[in-house]
Amino acid sequence: MLSSRLLTAAILGSAVLVAGCDRQTGQEAQPQASTAASPAAPVKAGEADRSRKGSEMPDFTFSDPAGKQLAMRSLIGQPVLVNLWATWCAPCVAELPALDKLAASQAGKLKVLTISQDSGQPEKAGEFLKQRGVTRLEPWLDPKNDLAFHYGAETLPATILYDTQGREVWRIYGPREWGDAETLKLIAEGQ
Repeated sequence: MLSSRLLTAAILGSAVLVAGCDRQTGQEAQPQASTAASPAAPVKAGEADRSRKGSEMPDFTFSDPAGKQLAMRSLIGQPVLVNLWATWCAPCVAELPALDKLAASQAGKLKVLTISQDSGQPEKAGEFLKQRGVTRLEPWLDPKNDLAFHYGAETLPATILYDTQGREVWRIYGPREWGDAETLKLIAEGQ
């Protein structure tokens, strides 16, 4: 009986690592997003979900650890790849170097906007990126997870591509290899 429970726990734990990270829970956790925000048909982790294609970019403003502000809609006019991540999310951390390389290779053609969902000590996101050699990604903060709730993102990382008109092209829940040919074709859909 005990070994059956251990096996079940190991399988469930592996599923979380493969699919992505759940939001942290605790006293400060916000309520779950409504099911209305979920896609009509389930999409596998790492695959593009186009069920909200054409949705307008939300009107959120973020700050960095130094207090600099960024309004998402100020980026309309260029394709924007929004990536929600957290320091406690292993798949998020694993894909940061690939996102950093993508930001370098697509400079001037695509804005890669990484937004930390850390709520404990969000100001540490910038130092966290530096320690990992990430130089192109800026540490934008969303400590109340407002954007994650807007997207109904129950799993991190969550990545959303917007076209030059600020319209959603697709979103991907879970990690992805951001430099492969298939992904670059997906990103080209926003241009």
